[in-house]
Amino acid sequence: MSTQLAEKGVGAADLSAAPAPRAPRGTKRANRKDWLWAAIFVLPLLFGVIVFYIWPIIRNAYFSFTTWGVFGGATWSGLSNYEAMLSDPSFWRSILNTLVFVGFLLLGIPLAVIFASLINRPGLRFASLYRTAFFLPYVAMPAAVSMVWRIIFNGDFGVINYVLSLVGITGPNWLSTEWFALIAVGVVGMWISLGFNLIVLSAGMRGIPPEMYEASSLDGASRLRQFFSITVPLLSPSIFFVSVMTVITGFQLFDLLYALMGTQNPAINQTQSMVYLFFAHQQTGDNGYAAAVGVAILVLVGVFTILQFRMQKRWVNYV
Repeated sequence: MSTQLAEKGVGAADLSAAPAPRAPRGTKRANRKDWLWAAIFVLPLLFGVIVFYIWPIIRNAYFSFTTWGVFGGATWSGLSNYEAMLSDPSFWRSILNTLVFVGFLLLGIPLAVIFASLINRPGLRFASLYRTAFFLPYVAMPAAVSMVWRIIFNGDFGVINYVLSLVGITGPNWLSTEWFALIAVGVVGMWISLGFNLIVLSAGMRGIPPEMYEASSLDGASRLRQFFSITVPLLSPSIFFVSVMTVITGFQLFDLLYALMGTQNPAINQTQSMVYLFFAHQQTGDNGYAAAVGVAILVLVGVFTILQFRMQKRWVNYV
């Protein structure tokens, strides 16, 4: 073929300079049709994201630079809300309280890994019943859960103080003492989140090939060695997902705190979360300051999420 082209005087440079063949018109029409159908299906979802997510964020960011009057009406005030927020001790205390609550939720992840490994043992009877029992607190109404835990933590006739009195210990007023109230809220939050974490981690464990456990058993590995050498490393992607969701959920603490402690609790000012601080300033009509707190929550969630994604390269194993 090259000899024939050479006889006709056609060189390699002429072949490289030849125009590429054009796509048939039918292919272009098919591509346009595919793009049209893709736009038809994506645009409603994109519209919902813009209206209910992106636009409120933009609007809240604008409100954070305004000052509101008693009867409404916003006037531009620049960075005054952020200056007031950064110099407000209650704002920094709310960050500390929120981080403590996030820490309690993160402590629940190792517990969820342990419970999930116990429930997913081969031959365990009523495993589905156990999963349902763990998951029920997650889907229960926060108000109902809070009512039960308020009875448990009651300083006068609560179950915890009654058990402590049996060994000669006088229990504190859990929900009306500063740090004890924060510990109580963290314990309840960890108990509620345990069900969701266990379901996700159980699904991850079912994806681990059983041949790996069989091979390690032939090599003489104990169940404890299998747990730390096989289960935990191969479960790290699920643990990473649960940890990201846990941090985001922890920064949204409001309904549990509100239902457990209420607004008249003497310890609420020392126990309030960032979202509760946002709510408290909105209740007083200080919408500009509340919007600034909302922006701070968004920034902190973004920072912690980025840090988690950066650090996951060191310990998450994608096989």
